[in-house]
Amino acid sequence: MSFTKINHYEHAYAEHHHDTALQVTEGVADQPIINPYLKRRKKRQLSTEEYIEGILRGDITILSQAITLVESSNPEHYAQAQAIIEGCLPHAGRSIRIGITGVPGAGKSTWIEAVGNMVTRLHHRLAVLAIDPSSERSGGSILGDKTRMNTIATNPDIYIRPSPSAGSLGGVARKTRETVVLCEAAGYDVIFIETVGVGQSETAVHSMVDMFLLLQISGAGDELQGIKRGIMEMADMMVITKADGENIHKAELAKTQYQAALRLFPTPESGYKPQVYCCSSVAETGLEEVWKGVEHYIDHIERNGYFRHNRNRQNKYWMYESINEALHTSFYHNPTIAARIEELEARVLEDKVSSFIAAKELLDLYFQKE
Repeated sequence: MSFTKINHYEHAYAEHHHDTALQVTEGVADQPIINPYLKRRKKRQLSTEEYIEGILRGDITILSQAITLVESSNPEHYAQAQAIIEGCLPHAGRSIRIGITGVPGAGKSTWIEAVGNMVTRLHHRLAVLAIDPSSERSGGSILGDKTRMNTIATNPDIYIRPSPSAGSLGGVARKTRETVVLCEAAGYDVIFIETVGVGQSETAVHSMVDMFLLLQISGAGDELQGIKRGIMEMADMMVITKADGENIHKAELAKTQYQAALRLFPTPESGYKPQVYCCSSVAETGLEEVWKGVEHYIDHIERNGYFRHNRNRQNKYWMYESINEALHTSFYHNPTIAARIEELEARVLEDKVSSFIAAKELLDLYFQKE
């Protein structure tokens, strides 16, 4: 029997036997993933007074929501965020602010984890503001500090807030300065600000802390040459990490070399000669000496008046920074500027007008000069 005849018999059989397996039944329509009868409740927006009251009583959830408002780029959130900060300001300022930086691999997160547990045993409350690097392509951020600091993430006396740097100078979020105020109002008397690593970010962090701490690893010969002079001049204390096991001798040698290098610098304005310490975050050795060094430095600058002088200078600095940012935002969001800037940019690239003339023309438009 030919193949054509076989197919003919199969089709004929299927026409008279509708219950055959050869018959294709119609499928059901795709079902919605979300229940169409489910009514979502819109989350009630807290008032400014509720935010302030929640922060002052130490409510972590409300504190986090307030920080999110501060970090938001939504213009509607800006006014409320500033009102919250203003309400918290009288209750802030009573903390030790410490900036922490170091080369990648120096063990910043591990060190913060070890010291954090020790600090809370001394009846302090610690807030860790960790600046995570944002992707230049997607703007995304890993925000992995809570994963790395797993033993302190569950400590009720420690609050960890990872924030994306959002492409700001050197990876430091400008909103960190305002976040410090909220954390202090919530009762945290020790603030750690961790930067993404040695770079331009240290200048911004230095302008918002009482003490600048530089973490280093042993093997000082090459590392000493690789540190920027400006970073070492900003450091109020240096800590050699990973000083355990076979690495102890190298750490002690690094301590001697760093201490000798620091002596070559002029005495800082604080009047305190930076000290170098060794410790191991894993073995938990040397941590108490490091913290005693922190307390000794703070006592010194409080006695000689530098503590208050430095805070006042920082407040003035951030006032001007806020003005500069507001002017920057206003300029680039001006409709008249937006309509002309691309045209003038193209003329600059074609060498039809100098960059200075183009800038002056845009500024004249902005200030409505004839």
